[in-house]
Amino acid sequence: MCDMHEIHEQVAPGIHAIDTGYVRPRLDASHLLVDSGRAAFVDTGTSHSVPRLLQTLRDNDLDRGDVDYIFLTHIHLDHAGGAGALARELPNAQVVVHPRGARHMVDPSKLIAGTIAVYGEDRYRELYGELVPIAAGRIVESTDDSVLTVGGRQLRLIDTPGHALHHYSLIDEAHALAFTGDTFGVSYRETDTAAGPFIFPTTTPVHFDPGQLHDSIDRIMSYEPASVLLTHYSRVDDTSRLASELHRDIDVYVAMAQEHADSDDRTRLLHEAMFAHFSQRLDAHGFEGNSENRHAILDMDINLNVQGLEVWLTRLAKKSA
Repeated sequence: MCDMHEIHEQVAPGIHAIDTGYVRPRLDASHLLVDSGRAAFVDTGTSHSVPRLLQTLRDNDLDRGDVDYIFLTHIHLDHAGGAGALARELPNAQVVVHPRGARHMVDPSKLIAGTIAVYGEDRYRELYGELVPIAAGRIVESTDDSVLTVGGRQLRLIDTPGHALHHYSLIDEAHALAFTGDTFGVSYRETDTAAGPFIFPTTTPVHFDPGQLHDSIDRIMSYEPASVLLTHYSRVDDTSRLASELHRDIDVYVAMAQEHADSDDRTRLLHEAMFAHFSQRLDAHGFEGNSENRHAILDMDINLNVQGLEVWLTRLAKKSA
């Protein structure tokens, strides 16, 4: 059993990263932001994650009524699946969602059906539990370049498509921080080395758009964040280097997808090419894990990335037909 007091850590002043317990340790983070006695969560994990989030409030001497906002960077279920169950426990919290995703938080039936179609009902229940609808009156639709305040802390909401059309990021200009969901990629702490964090873009279906993703990364970097807080997984620094690596890998993904676009065995070839690319990068990064270790860390993301690239290729083919 996990000690509930060991599932969160302070990663910046007033900010706690909470391991949501999704799939494996330190894969998926919710962040609790606290300022002047007021609080907000950025992303929630799944319904199974809610006890961990509530415990973190208690550990920080906060009441459930002290939470003003639940920010959902986008509505993929590892980020937003627990929003309804959490909102049910937080009487004053408004749920901030991109306009493209808001209706799915009010009526999650399409999200549920789509996820069951991919995973099957048993696996869906195991991963995500119950998706609780959120009353429309508790939802605030994000507006590009708007500012919301938690305590004395101002957060600027900016649209950041490329990973998902229903994605926004939060910029804390005063503290040189950004909460970026999946737009600024994935970086697991197991792959940190003396060279720093290892990062790569995530192209989860169905909205991957390389041009939009390049632009969104540039827009985040235009605010000059010293640190970025990722859902997968939490704080990374050295943001200029990481942004350059993300841009490079987006181009690598596109070239990889185009190379194998017409192959009869496209899916397998893309899996192999992506794993080989990551392994080459990990070697250069000084990561010493063996092939089995690398597969354990990366295979889930590779599967999702390949699916996203194939959806993108299909979309391109339809446009050119």
